[in-house]
Amino acid sequence: MALQYDLIALDVDGTLLTDDHQLTSKTREAVREAADRGASIVLCTGRAPFSVFPVLEELELTGTIITHNGGATIDSDTRKIIHQYEIAPQQLEPFVDYCRKNQVHYDVNTAFEMMVESLTPEVSDMYSKFHASPSVLGQGASLPQGLVKFTVFGSKEVMDRVQEEWEKWPSSLQTIRSGDFFIDVHHPEASKGRALRQFALSHGIDRSRILAIGNYYNDISMLEFAGCGIAMGNSPDGVKEAADVVGRSNAEDGVAYALREFAWS
Repeated sequence: MALQYDLIALDVDGTLLTDDHQLTSKTREAVREAADRGASIVLCTGRAPFSVFPVLEELELTGTIITHNGGATIDSDTRKIIHQYEIAPQQLEPFVDYCRKNQVHYDVNTAFEMMVESLTPEVSDMYSKFHASPSVLGQGASLPQGLVKFTVFGSKEVMDRVQEEWEKWPSSLQTIRSGDFFIDVHHPEASKGRALRQFALSHGIDRSRILAIGNYYNDISMLEFAGCGIAMGNSPDGVKEAADVVGRSNAEDGVAYALREFAWS
């Protein structure tokens, strides 16, 4: 059976993993089969690198990963930054002020570091599910240089309100919903689609030979760039509308079924 795509881009949370952050044996076997057939597998995620490495290890993969929604592209073998889109600390000041005033939890990220002002048990539990161990800067601390992403976390209702208010701001940065409980802020040019395009160009891969699978709004740019973009069955309607195909959900091994149906024939 011939491989139909040379590059397979996979979102992690809500796509590759189940809602309880598990990689099923059926999905792992399908991804491994695609890699063994010669496809380049690139994980494209809102996660930081240190939160992606355990998933890579479970898949027995190495190579390039696209992290922070395209904010930083990393070589997982050397742990070096291939490319990143930096945010100036002063650009984030209105977002920090808003979070402090409204008691919304946030973290700031360089390519490899995550920092918070404080940690509650609820927030610590959330981070542990993503293999994240942020350092605590302390209340009122100034932001460091080299930032690539600012993320807020809270209930869906709180995030809905924050999103509605931030969309009215005249900011030079972009905000994007990366999950029901998360909103990310990053450089206006940073996206999974743009980072995927850079990777494809550097490796001489035509977009028609790219298969991308994702489930949320931060995946739309890569679904639209790829020759075939597949939205998971658990995706919001807006994501499904942007895709070429709608597959099964992450609770139904959607990645495994998509790969076996579309990646080779």
